[in-house]
Amino acid sequence: MPGASLPAFIRALPKAELHVHLVGSAGVDTVLELARRHPDAGVPTDRAELERFYAFRDFDHFLVVFWAVQSMLKGSDDIRTLVTGLAAELARQNVRYAEVTVTPYNHLLDGMSGDDLLTGLAEGRALAFAEHGVELAWCFDIPGEKGVVAGRETLVFALSNRPDGLVSFGLGGPEVGVGRAQFEPFFTAAREAGLHSVPHAGETSGAATIWSALHDLGAERIGHGTSCTTDPRLLAHLAEHRIPVEVCPTSNVRTRQVESIAAHPVRRMLDHGLVVTLNTDDPPMFGATLEGEYLAVAETLGLLPAEVARLAANSIEASFLAPARKAELLAGIDAVTGRGLPGV
Repeated sequence: MPGASLPAFIRALPKAELHVHLVGSAGVDTVLELARRHPDAGVPTDRAELERFYAFRDFDHFLVVFWAVQSMLKGSDDIRTLVTGLAAELARQNVRYAEVTVTPYNHLLDGMSGDDLLTGLAEGRALAFAEHGVELAWCFDIPGEKGVVAGRETLVFALSNRPDGLVSFGLGGPEVGVGRAQFEPFFTAAREAGLHSVPHAGETSGAATIWSALHDLGAERIGHGTSCTTDPRLLAHLAEHRIPVEVCPTSNVRTRQVESIAAHPVRRMLDHGLVVTLNTDDPPMFGATLEGEYLAVAETLGLLPAEVARLAANSIEASFLAPARKAELLAGIDAVTGRGLPGV
């Protein structure tokens, strides 16, 4: 396939995004709107200045930007702005469905009311579908660094409110020094209530963290899972049980977990038959797009168009969409690959 046609092929594929954080999804246009709405936050309100502030420099700078955005989320209007901004960007890339990670504990800790958070999510979700044709679902996750208190409060908030679109329960934040097992009671209760288990594991720690996520938290998908390739038994287990891995290549490079896309273990994951999905994590803050992830992996690994289409299909099959909707989106992928594009 000529190089110029690969981006168009990727754009045409219906895709799902399974690992993107709501706060981390805020692009420059969204942040500019929030900054002008909340000038006291100290975030630049001039576009050129904001673009300089937003350009990724290193992980410490990413944290500065992330918490600057978090500080401007005061009410339902701000949450709605975040959600609709994300939906517009997803639609631009032909992403039809996304499971978006929301961390209620952080918003409530910052003083937002639960009602405002839920209203913003509901209104944003409705607008995402009405205006952009993008279907959104929610993963409520625990900020692991804040301990079992955060776990308990996140569970209570999720189960007592249970907003439309809530499909899963997650665990984010630092992994080193934050054992997965301490959150077992909360994941057990969430699973018993019908939520799926999708914790981060193996991003900044070893394979033992992934095993703990599987055994202690009943993980149905693994967030990141980068270190799984260090353990042949784990690779075999993930492949045999078809446990999807939410791979975020650019994020892993930016946070210095891997040196480059070429050095990323995604090649070994694919070679061992894992269900690999490509995702963006905190896309504008890391200078990433979902199309860019597909393009970088496809070009670096020399994937055939059919293999690229398989990655898109994995994202849909690994989602928590209803079977009929999955079938519809998979049929859309088949339609693209059947168009006779070069190399297909």
